[in-house]
Amino acid sequence: MAQVADWWQATFPKGRQTLNILDAGNRKVAIAYGEIGSGQPLFLLHGIGSWSYNWRSCVARLARSFRVICVDAKGYGFSETPPPPETMGHQQIELVRIIQALSQQPVAIAAESLGALTALAVAQTHPELIDRLVVINVPIFPKKLPSEGMRSIVRLPLSLIRWVDQSRLIRLFAPLVRYGAHRVRQEVVADAAAITAEEIYWLTYPYLNVPGTLTQFATDLHLAAGEIDRLQAPPSSHAPQPNLIAHIQQNLDRITCPTLILWSECDRWFPVEDGVALQARLPNARLQIIPGCGHVASSGDPKAVSAAILEFCGFV
Repeated sequence: MAQVADWWQATFPKGRQTLNILDAGNRKVAIAYGEIGSGQPLFLLHGIGSWSYNWRSCVARLARSFRVICVDAKGYGFSETPPPPETMGHQQIELVRIIQALSQQPVAIAAESLGALTALAVAQTHPELIDRLVVINVPIFPKKLPSEGMRSIVRLPLSLIRWVDQSRLIRLFAPLVRYGAHRVRQEVVADAAAITAEEIYWLTYPYLNVPGTLTQFATDLHLAAGEIDRLQAPPSSHAPQPNLIAHIQQNLDRITCPTLILWSECDRWFPVEDGVALQARLPNARLQIIPGCGHVASSGDPKAVSAAILEFCGFV
């Protein structure tokens, strides 16, 4: 199997680059990214548990029209993971700092799943940074964590997960990790027969070889589970607890930049009806359904996703 560095080198002229920012806890962290092409910056953002590799089949086509920038969120892929504690909503703060560091002009963003939720939040708080926005299968109205695997991780103590991660014991269970990734992959693609050993290798590589990735994933899942529980809790006479998802929902009308909502017809994690409801609450949005595609559309149907982004941004 090829070494992981080859993907960055083969995809981006300068390979994998590093940007140092202060995270939401004001700790210095190294963010991994790659860029290719020229023109308006187009940031491609991945979902929870994944990394830039998910956009592998879209980059070349989009780079003909944009300066494409693929970013590994803090703690994922090849970006650094700081020690605990973690700050609720850290992704939003860190995305703002990454955009400000890499672009001197408003950017276009195409973002998937949790990356899309983060992009919606940034569009609310920093509208001057975003010119156009594409959100794909965004968990804007979640009822629970979408997979049993995620819910199982949340049942484990974070201290145990961090110990397994830092001691690198996880490498002893590489076949089990890849098996689990294959099971999750079956949930997010429409055709399970299309899953390859190569993509499972790449998708799990950071968990097995980059200390901190498993800890960040588990930490973010714990935070997300708490957010969703508070979101679903019945109203009480006590003052409501702060809730980031609820805040994003309540301020959707503040997002005035042109927005394309892409939703996969066969998304088993979040229903198409959520996309319809999101469109109704955004003042300048349209909804487009991707037929025969699962939750991870960037790699499930890269041709349809790339074509939709290009058409929406005026490249036909």
